[in-house]
Amino acid sequence: MSAKTSHDFIFTSESVTEGHPDKVCDLIADSILDAYLALDRDARVACEVLCKDGHVILAGEITSKAEVDVEGVTRGAIREIGYVDEKEPFSADKVSIQTFLSRQSPEIEKKTGTKGEAAAEQGAGDQGLMFGYATDETPELMPLSILLAHRLAKTLADDRHQGRVAWLRPDAKTQVSVLYRDGRPARVTDVLVSTQHRKEVSQEKIREYVSEDLVPRALGDWSSREIRVLVNPSGSFVFGGPSADAGVTGRKIIVDTYGGFARHGGGAFSGKDPSKVDRSGAYFCRYLARKVVQEGLARRAEIQVSYAIGRPTPISVMVETFGTGDPVAASDFVYGQDFRPAGIIQELDLLRPIYRQTTN
Repeated sequence: MSAKTSHDFIFTSESVTEGHPDKVCDLIADSILDAYLALDRDARVACEVLCKDGHVILAGEITSKAEVDVEGVTRGAIREIGYVDEKEPFSADKVSIQTFLSRQSPEIEKKTGTKGEAAAEQGAGDQGLMFGYATDETPELMPLSILLAHRLAKTLADDRHQGRVAWLRPDAKTQVSVLYRDGRPARVTDVLVSTQHRKEVSQEKIREYVSEDLVPRALGDWSSREIRVLVNPSGSFVFGGPSADAGVTGRKIIVDTYGGFARHGGGAFSGKDPSKVDRSGAYFCRYLARKVVQEGLARRAEIQVSYAIGRPTPISVMVETFGTGDPVAASDFVYGQDFRPAGIIQELDLLRPIYRQTTN
């Protein structure tokens, strides 16, 4: 489908469920992070995960006074997702877990582990650039396409966990295309759902569930009979999850942010404590972009910040309002904020075990 005028365009975003191999890894990493932060607010965690067949590999750097059963946490996360069938290579009680975790580099720790009066000058845990975005096109201040793709994915997961649809399995991907007219969402044009399922269920039954039940409930007022719905276009999706495909932490960074509608600095979130500005800097930019929109300074706002490793103050801050408001007022507001890692951590209260609930 194509747009009808030069002022129209169709934008597409995707999401994935918790059972997608990459998201399995993200949840394990964030579960390990939360387990450490629950016992030690000063823990430094950078945990990477790889899953394939019956294997889970944990690697990275963790410095903490806490003792955490990372193997138990890993199996618990896999079990919570729903991979419990021991007939499959990847199941909670059956997977083998290899651990390659060492301490954080002392050179980095020296600059990010400051305490007492010096804590305010905590340096950034890495160099890099981060973006935050907000738009008034939805109450959540998120782009409509990624918001609806997430709703489809969450509804699939809820239906499975609640036993509402017995043949659903954990792995799935969703995709939503939205027609924009004069820069505003007009209607949903296409929905794509690829969902793992038990072997005995027919594709006709799956299509009926998605088209007649899932899509109307998840899309709400944006649902219509005009939407073209594609369901399991490969014809079948029985073999899924890490038993079928390798998963790695941090490969769904566009799913984790704005579905491609805003720019991205390239850094992943999962498995990283807030001293890593890949996570905290991106969170703060989103927080401020929301404030810009909520205060009526712009209808759309994108904020970029960049850091040098070991230094507390950012190298640069940029504010873009896309011609939708008062760029000077928006910039003045954003430039007046404390972008130092310690300031961000204090403002957003980021030393709590809150991260596994954000993974999906």
